[in-house]
Amino acid sequence: MNTYINKMTENSIMHDPAGENRFKNTESVLFWLESKRKTSSLSVKTIPFEMLDQWHFDKETYNLLHESGKYFNIGGIRVSTNFGFSKSWDQPIIYQPEVGLLGILTKKFKGVQHFLMQAKAEPGNPNIVQLAPTVQATESNYTQVHKGRAPLYLEYFFNNTNSKILVDLLQTGQGARFFKKKNRNMIVEVNENIKSHEYFCWLTLWQIKELLAVDNVVNVEARSVLACMPIEEISYSSFSKTAELKTDSNGYFVLNRDLFGSIPKTGDVYVSMNIIIGWINKMKKIYTLDTKRIPLKKTSRWERTNFKITHESKRFFSIMAVSVNVGSREVAHWAQPLLTSDSYGIAGFIIKKIKNIFHFLVQAKVEAGNCDVIELAPTIQCSSIEGMVQQKEKPPFFDFFINAEPDQVKYSTIQSEEGGRFYCLQNRYMLIEVDETRLAEVPENYMWMTLDQMMELVKYGYFNIYARSLLAYAFIG
Repeated sequence: MNTYINKMTENSIMHDPAGENRFKNTESVLFWLESKRKTSSLSVKTIPFEMLDQWHFDKETYNLLHESGKYFNIGGIRVSTNFGFSKSWDQPIIYQPEVGLLGILTKKFKGVQHFLMQAKAEPGNPNIVQLAPTVQATESNYTQVHKGRAPLYLEYFFNNTNSKILVDLLQTGQGARFFKKKNRNMIVEVNENIKSHEYFCWLTLWQIKELLAVDNVVNVEARSVLACMPIEEISYSSFSKTAELKTDSNGYFVLNRDLFGSIPKTGDVYVSMNIIIGWINKMKKIYTLDTKRIPLKKTSRWERTNFKITHESKRFFSIMAVSVNVGSREVAHWAQPLLTSDSYGIAGFIIKKIKNIFHFLVQAKVEAGNCDVIELAPTIQCSSIEGMVQQKEKPPFFDFFINAEPDQVKYSTIQSEEGGRFYCLQNRYMLIEVDETRLAEVPENYMWMTLDQMMELVKYGYFNIYARSLLAYAFIG
């Protein structure tokens, strides 16, 4: 980040009375975000569980509950499956039955599509403020259970009289941490003039793409929504006239023109959509997922101290309590539990050309909180790189990412997960390319898919949030 801050000056921000893009370049957006971090006044302090205001451990179950009965709670789950190395285990998990709203407003300025993004402070963000959707709110938030202000621009997502809905999809959250969690992902196009408030800005898709190549700038909720953007709504008119000539901010090879250029124009594809759907259904039959909600006090091998709930091995995530103060949110002070981890994970796709068409190696993956047995995931997705390196049993293709040559790496950034529920929980997101002759045979729960096939399946909620994070970068640009 400092590399970019050093290049920034106040002069890089243009006055913009019309409400359209006020930034000359990506560096000026980063400067603006840095200024919002300095003025956000967000502070997060670790506290003992006994100081969790409005939260308590249930006397019988030890489940961690909010006194309103809203927001979320943390209980236990017992899992049995025939997928992966571990066949059965207990763990804490976040129960959040409400369907949240993740919505982005879009508008054309001088023929170029812009997206209204929010500089949002979250207690779990490693850098405090990240770019978020126009509206990012749980049902409890936007119905004002907290007695605070309603989110700005909320009305555009519930009153569509003068707008056009481009995206309105239910998509899942992190399956290993949430139990059957879904959010409503929306993109709404408006024509009227909309004032961008202090913590909001209009950005082009190309600017967002460049920002996706910088560590911890575009948050996971924004990445999820952008991954739902229909391909037919994306054209080079969405970008600046010089966008095709650029490389991204980190110097990575601009893959996207090749990806779009390789989308098959006829039915002559490597694997048809009918075969893919058949494969998905087969995976649901082959793999099993049996889950049972249990009291937190009955989760085997998990222990609670005054400050944390941890696994006895210290290898997995833990749960902590924090006190939060912030001036830029609907509520200025609150306390809450957050899930955290001492190590970062990895999520990545292997890509290669098959008959001159780029394909992604997609995994059918079982996770404890999945709404269905399997979700479609990146080629590799694991929560601890350090743990995997030390273990003898590694997930398939792990070494491809750890030992990738520089010219194979088409994308590599550190991105944090949901800052409202996770504390500094980060993953390295990667795209690596292999030669067409490699990986002619793959395990049965893997399938090669083209970009347009993946984007079609996103419409129906097949891909998990880690895959959508990568797709947001892969197809923008």
